[in-house]
Amino acid sequence: MARFVDLSHTISEGLATYPGLPEPHIYEHLDRAAAEAIYGAGVTFTIGMITICSNTGTYVDVPYHRFADGYDLTGLALERVASVPGLCIDCRGLDSIGPDVLDGRELHGLAVLFRTDHSHQFGTPSYFEAHPHLAAATADALVEAGVACAGIDSLNIDATHGPDGTGRPVHTTLLGNDIPIIEHLTNLAELPPAGFAFTAVPPKVEGMGTFTVRAFAEISAENPLRDE
Repeated sequence: MARFVDLSHTISEGLATYPGLPEPHIYEHLDRAAAEAIYGAGVTFTIGMITICSNTGTYVDVPYHRFADGYDLTGLALERVASVPGLCIDCRGLDSIGPDVLDGRELHGLAVLFRTDHSHQFGTPSYFEAHPHLAAATADALVEAGVACAGIDSLNIDATHGPDGTGRPVHTTLLGNDIPIIEHLTNLAELPPAGFAFTAVPPKVEGMGTFTVRAFAEISAENPLRDE
């Protein structure tokens, strides 16, 4: 029997995902006491409300996030982010992840996930400091290979400080070639290098270029072991 690995961070009241962005506010529109007054004694429901920035927790970027004429969430093909054969590449110890990590790999049509373990710092101030990211040349290689999507367990798939972050070249290249990006993944240590299917589907919201997802992997019974 296949098993599932949750690759998403939990969204909670006041969660800080990215410096300067609003934090989520979670509350009840209808609480259980009020529901009894409507539906009768002992009949309770809760209806929740959330005020959330689209870049909260684990999320996917689509071309509209970067380009005004790119497709928004409503245009995202499920084939790109649902049950996609996955590859998890161990990049621990690398600050700038170069294209050499892709050498000799068949990548066409795959969800390529870059494991850095920076996710261990999520929810702490150090998560917002120096973080692993892809080099611009790596994005070029992913486009040339024809990947379905690309993800990372770090603050940003691009550098956010220094000359490497100028212009956000990785976002520009990937989204400019219709390749969705999934950021702030977690638990990639639980994945094998291959033999799993990756899913990270957002709601179908018009006019948005990024949104929170429930990302997960389904690992086949024939490949139950993680990469140590």
